[in-house]
Amino acid sequence: MTLDPNTPVLIGVGQTVDHWDGSEAAAAPSPQSLMQRASEAALADTGVAEAVRAAIDVIAIVRHFADSAPGMVPEGTGGCDKPPLGLANRLGVSPARAIYSIVGGQTPQSLVNEFAAAIHSGEARCVLLSGSEAIAAAKTAARKGVALDWNESIDGTMEDRGLGPMLLDRHELKNGVGAPILTYPLFEHAVRARLGRSRAEHVAAMSRLWASFSEVAAANPYAQFPRAMSADYLATPSDSNYPVADPYLKWHVAQDAVNQGATVILTSVGQAEAMAVPRQRWIFLHGSGEAMDKPVSLRPDLSRSRAIEVALAGALASAGKSADAIAHYDIYSCFPVAVLLAAEALGVDERTTPLTLTGGLPFSGGAGNNYSMHAIAAMAETLRADPGSFGLVLANGGFLSKEAVGIYSTAAPENWAPVDHAPMQAEIDAEAAPERLEEDATGTIESYTVGYAKGRPSRAVVIARSEKGRIVARPDESGKDDAIAALIDPARDPIGRTVQVTQSDGVNSFTVAP
Repeated sequence: MTLDPNTPVLIGVGQTVDHWDGSEAAAAPSPQSLMQRASEAALADTGVAEAVRAAIDVIAIVRHFADSAPGMVPEGTGGCDKPPLGLANRLGVSPARAIYSIVGGQTPQSLVNEFAAAIHSGEARCVLLSGSEAIAAAKTAARKGVALDWNESIDGTMEDRGLGPMLLDRHELKNGVGAPILTYPLFEHAVRARLGRSRAEHVAAMSRLWASFSEVAAANPYAQFPRAMSADYLATPSDSNYPVADPYLKWHVAQDAVNQGATVILTSVGQAEAMAVPRQRWIFLHGSGEAMDKPVSLRPDLSRSRAIEVALAGALASAGKSADAIAHYDIYSCFPVAVLLAAEALGVDERTTPLTLTGGLPFSGGAGNNYSMHAIAAMAETLRADPGSFGLVLANGGFLSKEAVGIYSTAAPENWAPVDHAPMQAEIDAEAAPERLEEDATGTIESYTVGYAKGRPSRAVVIARSEKGRIVARPDESGKDDAIAALIDPARDPIGRTVQVTQSDGVNSFTVAP
């Protein structure tokens, strides 16, 4: 088969991890040094590093956590004011475009989708996508009193895409929905209720799934936490696995204390041939999907993710594949519910189908917005070892809010064309949203969580339903302890219990009926 020379192709991948212990400041990794290491590895992976280096005309960097939201990274280290240009300087390249992405774990796959299309149209020649986090180094330095200086001021202009769209609205934020650790449990409990599981049964199911992920991480040379953990350990509260938000213990959630970087290099078939990139390095994007969901409390069913369902279906359709044709998966795994809902949408059994190539965000490491760059790199290596097979990467951002999917293979596609994601988004936009109440009401708990601080329950949120609509509420301050006690009562499942809600100045406060 003769390939269109404009067909986009992935030609190089690189990853790095650093387990710096804080003993020598000069040895501490920085976000810029980690990207440099991963990028040099990706250049070497092409087999023709210098030819590829000279061809790079676009560098796009996944937004660092420090620039994504205040307080996500300990202060005091500083940073580079223009990360894509800083990386360009370190690599000795002069790209025509330097891009700093929006926030979100969907970004690595979304950037691949975007720049595959740009390469196909001739708008880009050779694109380097990279990202990193050195949150572990920042935390270690703060704990040990080690001074780190990551400040770099770079001349030149970059395209800063900002934070991206708001994923929650004021109503939700005022009523207790906010941080991921307090939002994902709302999906998790809704799913377990739909599946008819008790709290203990669902914790056991989450822990069995995560035990299998930890085994993959234990064999991953780029994992930050390469240790197999048993399902029993993961399901049992302990000093090293303490409650963070019902139903999650520490190791049920993404771990952001990592020093990791990953890079992917894309070009066209014609450019790859001109640079003499060995054919066995080539990986093709066969299909893609992207979709963004409504704010959490405006989704009709908290036990499903329409964005995941639509993005997966769109990617498979654009690739002309069904799920049974996919041999390898890496499903975004910030919290178990993300994997459970993706598996359900794909029609695969998460108990028997391997769904990670890295070990996932709790064990390989939750490298900020950049985790899925590691997944894409791992996918490329897996497909090269299994030529002709197909692999699927699902990247997730926000609160099951923004989804990006890529389907890859060493097999070449026929008549490659960019995928129009607009119909996928239109499908979600057209769906009716429940009415939210801002008035005194009585409702039945649809989902809930209790957050912990230093091992003690400290805050809570419920989402309830009444005949008129949906209610988002936090505990009444005067009765907060009683409300939390009712939600964590081992003798009664909160799902289905009655709450009384009073509204004042836009804040809904609940008490749990006896």
